[in-house]
Amino acid sequence: MKQDFTSVQNIYIICGKTDMRKGIDGLATLIQDSFELDPYSDSIFLFSGWSKGRYKCLYFDGDGFAMLYKRLDNGKLQWPKDENEVRKLS
Repeated sequence: MKQDFTSVQNIYIICGKTDMRKGIDGLATLIQDSFELDPYSDSIFLFSGWSKGRYKCLYFDGDGFAMLYKRLDNGKLQWPKDENEVRKLS
């Protein structure tokens, strides 16, 4: 599955550590309850866990959720640490 995400309206980084055992439903609930954002909007949500070499991406494409899990072979991400914050990328 290859999709063009260049026209996505918003990209959010969910700061701090997220329990990476969560699936689509758990991450969507986290977006709604903790940050009062709409997981069904035209937005990409990025999550990282304890290891900064792995992250998840959640996106609703109109007929269902897509979740991408990425593990970096080399290096780590610089991830914001404040767990109660969400940052919108511009």
